[in-house]
Amino acid sequence: MIRSDVLKTLIPMISDQLVVSNIGLPSQELHLLDDQPTNFYMLGTMGLSSSIGLGLALAQKAKVIAIDGDGSVLTNFGTLPTIANNPADNFILLIIDNGSYGSTGDQPTYAGMKTSLAKVAEACGCENVVECSAEDTAAAVQKALDGDKMTIIVSKCESGNIKVPVIDMDAPVIRHRFMAEVSRRNA
Repeated sequence: MIRSDVLKTLIPMISDQLVVSNIGLPSQELHLLDDQPTNFYMLGTMGLSSSIGLGLALAQKAKVIAIDGDGSVLTNFGTLPTIANNPADNFILLIIDNGSYGSTGDQPTYAGMKTSLAKVAEACGCENVVECSAEDTAAAVQKALDGDKMTIIVSKCESGNIKVPVIDMDAPVIRHRFMAEVSRRNA
């Protein structure tokens, strides 16, 4: 399974959740598969989906799922100790680890070599870390949604991209509709 296959398996359970999606192709894939006002698509920042998701979870009560990639987490390595030291039981970080920088040409990452992001998260102090296969990701996400504990999920999948159109919404439109949805859920 590649990243888009993993996302397809998640749609039934995340369609109505607040989702902060990683830069580039992952956001474009999510937009193509299931565009929702509850999705905040990162259009031009690498490595910040997890940070923005944590901040959002700390600032309000609804569950937040941040979907990040291994390359992005490696780019913003400070996010894992920040998450560990600022727990939010309404926060789920899903790291789709395909061992490559998928949006920039599938160059290999260290997570596809010797570096285990699950072990790094645990070493940083994250207490509820799950590593799973691509096929088991939906079950891991559902368990995290059903629970009340901050969860880091590292989903190991194959590298590869599907052809997707560019998201045709401007960033302010994406931001506005997402913020309106966050406000509605916290009213």
